[in-house]
Amino acid sequence: MKTSIIISLLSLWYIGTSTFSLSYPEYIPTPSYDFSTNPLDSLTIQLGRVLFYDAILSQDNTISCASCHSPYNAFAHTDHELSHGIHDSIGTRNAPPLFNLAWQSSFMWDGSIHHLDVQALAPISHPGEMGESIQNIVRKINTSSYYPSLFNQCFGDSIATGERILKALAQFQLSLVSFGSKYDAVQQEKDSFTLQEKKGEQLFMTFCNSCHRAPLFSSYGFANNGLSVDTTLHDYGKWLITHDPNDSLLFKIPSLRNLSYTYPYMHDGRFQKLREVLHHYTNQIIPHPTLSPALQQPISLDARQKTDLIAFLRTLNDNSFIFDKENKFPQKILLSKD
Repeated sequence: MKTSIIISLLSLWYIGTSTFSLSYPEYIPTPSYDFSTNPLDSLTIQLGRVLFYDAILSQDNTISCASCHSPYNAFAHTDHELSHGIHDSIGTRNAPPLFNLAWQSSFMWDGSIHHLDVQALAPISHPGEMGESIQNIVRKINTSSYYPSLFNQCFGDSIATGERILKALAQFQLSLVSFGSKYDAVQQEKDSFTLQEKKGEQLFMTFCNSCHRAPLFSSYGFANNGLSVDTTLHDYGKWLITHDPNDSLLFKIPSLRNLSYTYPYMHDGRFQKLREVLHHYTNQIIPHPTLSPALQQPISLDARQKTDLIAFLRTLNDNSFIFDKENKFPQKILLSKD
């Protein structure tokens, strides 16, 4: 059985100017991505969107990017603690959410990828994820009955190349911007926090902001947050890449935006609920030479304070992003099996 995609070009593509600009509030810092190397274009974003949802990127045509990055979960994966791949294989880390990527300069939990334009190569080539080569993907796309027309719309000719495929995927992911939460409405004086949310914000600024820095709610750096080492995975984070003892147990600091949708939490998905996360930070920190300085002193929160803090964290949920139809599987793409 082979999955094929029939695309209605008249519904997905249009003729005319296709320049695209990211829209974000003025209190958000300037993106770190260099758009001069890959200028955003609405047509190319649409192509990347189609590729993102197409299992053609995997060896056996069963796994797409969206298989582990669901738009209904802020492009994370809530069904599994660890990512799943071809042949029912199981990965070694939790699939992180995908949004506000233009503000990030390194990717993966261990920071092994330093540019979004090549990031997709990691899951594509990983034998436990998509298990495919970019060369074979290029061949499959160039011999398909529908992609040549889409590449012609974007690039002026119908030839798919590895660079074009990767840049299209990057453009779609760059378009995934999430700044529509209640927190953002408060910053723009369109809403106000409840008393409980205000108390939670004060607790957040005291105990959390050093690593999960507002308004992006991450520094996008790396830290050892005091987790015990999983005795099955034996994952030491950034150390596996650098072999520098100072990088032992350092993992990328995720954004706290959209937390209600991006569980399970941590690099190995060990926590299902926010209260479990808070219990870790108040009761389960493991001392280690590389432990984050922000966690060297114990954090003490009573049950009410934890409730207040969670109330604030929920103001970071962006429902408009989660339910944005433009981010979902293209409505005019029909799946058929032959």
